[in-house]
Amino acid sequence: MNPKDRLFENTISEPGDFIFDKRVVSVFPDMINRSVPGYGTIVPMIGMLARRYARPNTRLYDLGCSLGAVTLAMQNMVRATGVEIVAVDNSADMIDGLEKRLKESGDDDLPSVFPVLSDVLDIPIENASVVVLNFTLQFIAPARRGGLLETIAAGLEKGGVLLLSEKICFNDPHEQSLQTEWHHDFKRAQGYSELEIARKRDALENVMIPESLEQHRARLEAAGFEQVHTWFQGFNFLSLVAFR
Repeated sequence: MNPKDRLFENTISEPGDFIFDKRVVSVFPDMINRSVPGYGTIVPMIGMLARRYARPNTRLYDLGCSLGAVTLAMQNMVRATGVEIVAVDNSADMIDGLEKRLKESGDDDLPSVFPVLSDVLDIPIENASVVVLNFTLQFIAPARRGGLLETIAAGLEKGGVLLLSEKICFNDPHEQSLQTEWHHDFKRAQGYSELEIARKRDALENVMIPESLEQHRARLEAAGFEQVHTWFQGFNFLSLVAFR
């Protein structure tokens, strides 16, 4: 059973205080499921989409893999022969956790997984049919997001896909306010207190910077993606598939 997220019950946080250290890693599965509407649906659906678009003898990339929920979903779902899954994260604690999970669930008949401790901005994308950024791009400085997407597009085979999930913002202030309140209602329903919600919001300020759907579409098209489609939305959390 996953430990319950109590990090912000007693922690006094400052803006920009949120880091993926051992404290976060220890409660991450509970934290993300109770914070992101639909996360329990998004992960297996990414596995399903990866199964459809993975091509034999190509690589699948999970950029910002954390503890490997998406990596393991792809490993269990993809049936294309000769594929390799490259799972990348800049948190040593996350990579350690993924490696432990892989040892526990080892199956020689499944695609090989290669955990990599690195900044996703430093990883070359080569011979890829599927690349996943599952709530990762929002933690990268906006000025560097376009370059990362261009690298991904250049490394994807024709017909390959980028599966992108993000927290988004809205151009209409009224809708932005509504979506924020609905998301907070969701977190309250998951058992988070008002203090925990406020402290986590403060800790993420200037660390996680959401953008609008229009901004994401424009950047993806500028990077070389030919089609961009929404396949999931839960309040202010959105999942896209972008075709190369």
